Amino acid sequence: MRGFVPVLVFLLGLSPATPILTATATDAATDASPAVGPQYDTTHVYVAPGDFDRFVASFIATFGGNTTRRIELQVTPTPSKTLSQLVFTPVGNLSVFGFRTPIPYPFGTEHGGNLVTDMDQAIRQARAAGAATVVSTFPDQIGRDTVIQWPGGVNMQLYWHTTPPSYAPLQTIPESHVYLAPEQAGEFVQDFLRFSHGQIVSDDSDAPGIEIGRTNDTYRRIRLTSLFGRMTVLVTDGHLPYPYGRELTGYEVSDLKQTIDKAKAAGASVLAGPYIASDSQAAMLEFPGGYIAEVHAIAH
Repeated sequence: MRGFVPVLVFLLGLSPATPILTATATDAATDASPAVGPQYDTTHVYVAPGDFDRFVASFIATFGGNTTRRIELQVTPTPSKTLSQLVFTPVGNLSVFGFRTPIPYPFGTEHGGNLVTDMDQAIRQARAAGAATVVSTFPDQIGRDTVIQWPGGVNMQLYWHTTPPSYAPLQTIPESHVYLAPEQAGEFVQDFLRFSHGQIVSDDSDAPGIEIGRTNDTYRRIRLTSLFGRMTVLVTDGHLPYPYGRELTGYEVSDLKQTIDKAKAAGASVLAGPYIASDSQAAMLEFPGGYIAEVHAIAH
């Protein structure tokens, strides 16, 4: 289930006869991918200000890494105030927000932020691929931002820096998790691949349901790869036991037991697992402040 650089799409309840999707980067427009690299993509984590420092400390204690200085600023085009901090870890990076004011819509609904090489070109490519612009471009302290929406209501924030950042490569690439209805999966995959210039790595119609908390079921899993990194889109009938559907990202680690022990010592709790899922061991963790993450280690 892991080990290369995919976007994963899980389709539950589809017939084994459902045709395999074959969209690739060659189906897209000839423009280059707007992505810069997966180390420049961050999961957006929203926590209460009172939980902010506790969450960051717990996450760093679990995975290692470092942070930028915590600051307070406006990150939306309409008036608001939030604590903000970047968290860099070997398994994936976060943008953490602790709003002191109500959060303006639609912020808080996006999966994360993705750095692009050229904002105007990225928006044109996204619209040509089928995305809608739900928040038009606005300036921030270091560049420009926008929020786009893919079929199925998947929101994605794009950002561009006036001075290009330079982040260290990740040890393992995190997987963004997106849940969709079966009717929306094909359109989402086609549109996102066209935008990202990605490709399908595998298509499994009998993936084990334990990966979505459904031990006695199977479902279809499609793995994709792009310069944006991995994404796990789970397309289901909505019959999901808690906490499945609440996680935003899956993180690959070398030793799952050691990671779980570190997480628990740092104040996190285990919500599900550990369990065997395809070619890996996995568990669902909840960190202080309520952030839920899937963590997995490749079975060797």
